[in-house]
Amino acid sequence: MQKIDPVTLHGKYVTLEPLETAHEAALVEAVQDGELWNLWYTTVPRPEGVGAEIQRRLALQEAGSMLPFVARSNSTGQVIGMTSFMNIDHSLPRLEIGSTWNRRSAHGTGTNPDSKYLLLRHAFETVGCVAVEFRTNWLNHQSREAIARLGAKQDGVLRSQALTPEGVLRDTVVFSILALEWPAVKRNLEYRLGKAR
Repeated sequence: MQKIDPVTLHGKYVTLEPLETAHEAALVEAVQDGELWNLWYTTVPRPEGVGAEIQRRLALQEAGSMLPFVARSNSTGQVIGMTSFMNIDHSLPRLEIGSTWNRRSAHGTGTNPDSKYLLLRHAFETVGCVAVEFRTNWLNHQSREAIARLGAKQDGVLRSQALTPEGVLRDTVVFSILALEWPAVKRNLEYRLGKAR
């Protein structure tokens, strides 16, 4: 399989656009909504680090291991955050959905499950993935619960798997959805999105 081409994905609540350097100002404004970089259990760039994070993701895209997106609210037109296909294994194919953050005012608006729905649908129905993975810090209970609500199953916990920006070893929880599980997960997400605000 070749690189996954950048694509724009349109949903009910959110549109995912290929990340570009031109998104920097909008992402700086988004990350300031709620000062999410202060959350110790997740990694969100500080305003002055957004440009470097964009360059990091675009370099990984060029290398073929990541396909980064910005998320834009359909109701407001605002850029609300970032997400990515990452750790792409083109031979299977298999990938991880991660490096996701959204401005605080977008939390609970349906944009995050809609974003995951769009990414999962593209991964399984267009790319042909055999599995899609999610990873999060063991201590990030909000993220773990959100991943489980998607219909992902916990594969296990990788103990002392990564260093946080502060240099603390973290345990990483690994979840996945298999291609054969996608039809049921898709039905559940479509039901949820119909009920979201």
